[in-house]
Amino acid sequence: MKTVLGLSVFLALAPFAQAADIEAGKARAATVCAACHGANGQSVSDTIPNLAAQRAGYLEAQLKAFKEGTRKAQSATSPTAIMNAIATQLSADDIANVAAYFAAQPGATGAKSALLPNVAKTRVTFPEGYKDSFVKYHTISFPATKQVRYYYANKAAVAAAKAGKPLPDGSVLFAEVYAAKIGADGKPATGGDGHFVAEKLVAYTAMARDAGWGNDIPEMLRNENWNYAIFTADKQHRPGVNQAECLGCHKPLDKVSYTFTLKQLTDAK
Repeated sequence: MKTVLGLSVFLALAPFAQAADIEAGKARAATVCAACHGANGQSVSDTIPNLAAQRAGYLEAQLKAFKEGTRKAQSATSPTAIMNAIATQLSADDIANVAAYFAAQPGATGAKSALLPNVAKTRVTFPEGYKDSFVKYHTISFPATKQVRYYYANKAAVAAAKAGKPLPDGSVLFAEVYAAKIGADGKPATGGDGHFVAEKLVAYTAMARDAGWGNDIPEMLRNENWNYAIFTADKQHRPGVNQAECLGCHKPLDKVSYTFTLKQLTDAK
């Protein structure tokens, strides 16, 4: 059948949905799903879908696809990549139970997860004076968003990376996010270094860690002691940022200190 979830697939899943433990699903959902999708399946963000009252068979099929990798991410930071990382940690029973729980929920009530304060509030502060004390170690151009980012790291992170050690508590990685200069052809202008030419600062991103910073974050999302933050161009925390999305995206990177740029950091001069 050409549909993602045809009748034959639904019938195959139905017995599992009927045997699912809704209370177990509720408990499992509360440990991680609720941080993004809300305590009752009502999303905490405009970029995250509601799950309440969705059909159990559909939810179960999608979670299995995320877990098995048949529904793959187009980029490492996409919502699909986050779900790939989360779903791989769910058992078959977890999937059936969580699907049954969300399917049993009514429409929107606005309830939020009790975990939300733990993942929404970051301990990362803006690193004033970073240009004088940090090492600039990498540049990436992003064609899809027509942006260019400059990456910086503090001395603790650089020293550990060069020594081949995991990045320790006290490490800070920081990026300036710029809109690229657009040429007459409507495309981002490229400089002599091969990267887009920066025109306007639009934001900063940061990840940092210190002792105990991961204690209140659910294990399925926890990146050891790392916290994440996005700052506006005037150095203020951007409202509405949910760390759960960052934590889920970086979760699979435990072998490289939860960073996408460890190699470049190791090669920093």
